[in-house]
Amino acid sequence: MSRPPPGTRGAYRAFHALPTRWKDNDEYGHMNNAEYLSLFDTAVSLWQMENGITLRGPDALRLLVVETGCRYHEEAGFPDLIHAGLRVGHLGRSSLRFEIGLFRNDADRACTEGFFTQVLTGPDGRPTPLPDDLRALFQTLVL
Repeated sequence: MSRPPPGTRGAYRAFHALPTRWKDNDEYGHMNNAEYLSLFDTAVSLWQMENGITLRGPDALRLLVVETGCRYHEEAGFPDLIHAGLRVGHLGRSSLRFEIGLFRNDADRACTEGFFTQVLTGPDGRPTPLPDDLRALFQTLVL
């Protein structure tokens, strides 16, 4: 089975610098698998908050993660500075798929790539259509 090559920084629309921490490393001396998903979540949440999406409190949007995945290309770990690139790979009626590339320090090729699929839900927990203003905001990350 062929494997897609790592993406480059040019394939992503927005970036966040995220420092690694000593505790992120595992017994093999590289970042533990769970930490990659945490970086994905942090990068998406920071972008959403910077763009006026309320994530906590009574006015928060309920954007629930319903699927996630990760593909590793090379090791990362403390003390790397990770640059998380974001794009939207799919924008549906009530859902979207954030695609995230993690870049070590100044590298142009991603060391890790993954995705978060989120669904907007109403107070009843059921999917609800993305409002036009939110859809327009997510559209800025579509390549």
